[in-house]
Amino acid sequence: MSMKRRTVLQGAVAGGAASAAVGVGLIAPREVLAAWPKMAFDAKTTDDAMKSLFAGESATESGDIKLKAPDIAENGAVVPVSVKTSLTNVESISIVVDKNPAPLAAHFEFGPGFQGAVSTRIKMGKTSNVMAVVKADGNVYTTTKEVKVTIGGCGG
Repeated sequence: MSMKRRTVLQGAVAGGAASAAVGVGLIAPREVLAAWPKMAFDAKTTDDAMKSLFAGESATESGDIKLKAPDIAENGAVVPVSVKTSLTNVESISIVVDKNPAPLAAHFEFGPGFQGAVSTRIKMGKTSNVMAVVKADGNVYTTTKEVKVTIGGCGG
């Protein structure tokens, strides 16, 4: 009971502090909210998502990216995926699922000094290649892994 109250109070204090900072002009709302690559998330093909995110830059296969995902996902609604890279100056990490209705499953943008690792859960409609895409030093790198889905999670 006290843990729930503590969590609510912490959230209220953080939200109040952010609202106060916006109210007095210390930060603008556009600085609080993350950029949203809407066209990339709305894309219906992997090629269109990649063009929207990376302005047509070609991607190079890289052994410096480690994509961890299950070989077989028993439930496509919750597929754990993590991406780790030893590349320097990482600008963004994206996760693309070829056969999903909307292939771009996740996109993370980072500031200077980022260590190059993300972990999330994605939805997969059916067995497909999962591609990790890392933009570092202005170049785009990828690695791919096939994940077999036994129960579809996004309309499949």
